[in-house]
Amino acid sequence: MKALPVIAIYDVGKTNKKLFLFDEQYKIVFEKSAKFNEITDEDGDACENQESLRLSVFDSLREIFRKKEFEIKAINFSAYGASLVNIDDEGLPVTPLYSYLKEYPAELHNRFYNTYGGEIAFSHQAASPILGSLNSGMQLYRLKYERPEVFAKVKYALHLPQYISYLITGVPCSDITSIGCHTNLWDFQKNQYHEWVFKEGIAEKLAPILPGDEVLTAAFGNNYSVGIGLHDSSAAMIPYLVNFHEPFVLISTGTWCISLNPFNDTPLTTEELANDCLCYLTYQGKPVKASRLFAGYDHEQQIKILSQRFDKPMHYYKNVQFDIGIYSKLQSDWQQGDNFRQLLSTDDKELSAIDNYEEAYHRLMMDIAARQLKSTQYVLQGTKVKRIFVDGGFSKNSLYMNLLAILFPDIEVYAASMAQATAVGTALSIHKAWNSKALPNDLIELKYYSVTHDAAI
Repeated sequence: MKALPVIAIYDVGKTNKKLFLFDEQYKIVFEKSAKFNEITDEDGDACENQESLRLSVFDSLREIFRKKEFEIKAINFSAYGASLVNIDDEGLPVTPLYSYLKEYPAELHNRFYNTYGGEIAFSHQAASPILGSLNSGMQLYRLKYERPEVFAKVKYALHLPQYISYLITGVPCSDITSIGCHTNLWDFQKNQYHEWVFKEGIAEKLAPILPGDEVLTAAFGNNYSVGIGLHDSSAAMIPYLVNFHEPFVLISTGTWCISLNPFNDTPLTTEELANDCLCYLTYQGKPVKASRLFAGYDHEQQIKILSQRFDKPMHYYKNVQFDIGIYSKLQSDWQQGDNFRQLLSTDDKELSAIDNYEEAYHRLMMDIAARQLKSTQYVLQGTKVKRIFVDGGFSKNSLYMNLLAILFPDIEVYAASMAQATAVGTALSIHKAWNSKALPNDLIELKYYSVTHDAAI
């Protein structure tokens, strides 16, 4: 029996690390998932276990190469952003893989922005809010001044997708989707590295930029191509750009709910920057206006509280369907911009007055939806978008989807069902390198949500 041609995609999330094999029609024919316990850095802060990650990459690839039913034609990688692996001359990490949630020192923060034009002007140039360690270039600035002896050992600072590619190819490189992801490294006004990157000696620590559709040769094995890796949010948008050409907004949901409008390249306003808006770059180098909401994380924390308060399993929320009766009861208190998160605290009197999990969960999702409305509106302004696609975890959430349909009555709202948009997009980015078939036009299944009752707020 002839082996099936496939591409392998290693998709590194903050929580789950996944390996997929896709056939030439981009159908999943194999998958596996792993989770690693976090470790701590030199300050005792939680961080990624990069050694477990490294071993997992090799173990997973060894496993699939042993599967004679598959012919591995190519490998590519996606990973979460704002994460740097600092390697020395021998390719070994010289620092932990610091968490983007690590608190940033106020003194260094002030020194940086006072030197480079102030927060507001700099934010406009870098097309990103001020986010501390989440501006990953600031991690290098910190390393230079706090641990100069370690900084001196850094040959290259590789963003996580490119580090994983480096493990297979031995070729250090940078990718525009990672650089253009709230790093503070890129000047969107000049479309080049920001001046501070050169003045502080950071540029020499950054590997050459290669195109997102570039493929390299593996350092071991043969007859397969290796991509350079992509930032996950940019990768997730690729299948939609392949299948849809009329203006749309994609809300990619996970730990962050990111609203991406590839049809909006207007400069960020000061108000937008103050409300967590930023610009991404596609793998073709085009700017995409985006807004972020930490809603997936909030949801994860709040369902723990609800589980304890109402003595329900952690995943009980999956059983809760949109209930028009509960919605109608709560609607009068649901005003745009209201924040119900304080309701869902373990000692809150109002929460104690709620009789059941279902009502409390509706309150939570109404809060998240109201904040999602505000966040998404920033990227909609001034464009002719008529459709919103939602992918990721919340696309399967009945409350979230129905509430979005209510909040956007003039826009068609769809739950997008496709197997692993980030991984598929990562595979599509190097389609020509491994797949002789035409790009498929049926990658995405859509479920339309409509307002079937008068529920305007």
